Amino acid sequence: PCGAACARHRPRYSKSCRLQCERVAAMKALLRWLGLVVLALVALQLFFVARIASMAWVAPESTSFQRSEIWVQLSSREPLHWRQQWMPYSQISDHLKRAVIAAEDGSFVTHDGVDWNAIEKAWERNAQAEAQIAKAQARAPDKPVRAPKIRGGSTITQQLAKNLLLSGERTLLRKGQEFVLALLLEQLLSKQRILEIYLNSVEWGDGVFGAEAAAQHYFKKPAARLTPQEAARLAVMLPAPKRFEKMPGSAYLAGRTRTIVARMGSAELP
Repeated sequence: PCGAACARHRPRYSKSCRLQCERVAAMKALLRWLGLVVLALVALQLFFVARIASMAWVAPESTSFQRSEIWVQLSSREPLHWRQQWMPYSQISDHLKRAVIAAEDGSFVTHDGVDWNAIEKAWERNAQAEAQIAKAQARAPDKPVRAPKIRGGSTITQQLAKNLLLSGERTLLRKGQEFVLALLLEQLLSKQRILEIYLNSVEWGDGVFGAEAAAQHYFKKPAARLTPQEAARLAVMLPAPKRFEKMPGSAYLAGRTRTIVARMGSAELP
């Protein structure tokens, strides 16, 4: 048989046997490679589990996003400017907590890390926007059409997972890992701890990270003393903090701030 011939490395077996042996060898090499990939993925997930579990007691010194920002600053050969000061949950204004929840994740205290309803609604809105663009292009093919704004359905937990441990690339693989990490965060940490880490690490401007640094940078006061209006203004900046930092008089910023102030009363804290 071909299998026995391959095992004894006989030189006299047929060409068909040689081809079969080559296919078997290639399949074994592929299986070994796949096994190594699976092992690496399992090891990576175990690393994430251990890292997240430690955050129940130890505050993260930095996030993946912060380290990438440091690298950008160092690469530009400009002086490194950095503001961040960790503050316990109790020393961050409840106004800011409510404002961030109202602006970023209204169902934060009830979902399991991923708000599937929000993702479905965002998907529908994006599909409708793309359909409108397609109709506009069909009516006037020579006229430039403004690209629709892509809406996301990411929760605070997902944003924290991405900033803490992942890169900023937009791929399905990275998004899938983000989902897994969000579920792990919800299983291993309390909602209060998740919000505490988020508020202490999120970007609020160029080199400005965390609630305390943001409060000092924009309002010259500690995060514990933010007013509802100030807290709402900071929350509105979160999707694009560097852009809003350069345009403090933005009409959108002012209008959106009033909207968030009105919503803050219904925002539930963990």
